[in-house]
Amino acid sequence: MAFARLFVFGFLALSVIYIAVSVYSRSVRREKLEKRWAEDHPGDEDSPEREIYIETGMAEYNSSLRRKLILLVYVIPLIAIVAISIIVNVT
Repeated sequence: MAFARLFVFGFLALSVIYIAVSVYSRSVRREKLEKRWAEDHPGDEDSPEREIYIETGMAEYNSSLRRKLILLVYVIPLIAIVAISIIVNVT
């Protein structure tokens, strides 16, 4: 029963961490795109081309490896828990 509790609360905690890291990473990427547009097109902050540029960049981000690597937030702790439990039970 303790393992089930660990699994449920651990999953909830990791989900919160995943959401926070994902939102942060998306906001950093969006900010970089906005800065790059501002450097390339000074004074052009409200044009439809800017929105298209940013949305295209975010679509590329959504299919990037970086976004998929954030899923390691779930994998690494799971591997650590399994490794620790094996080490503790074998020795």
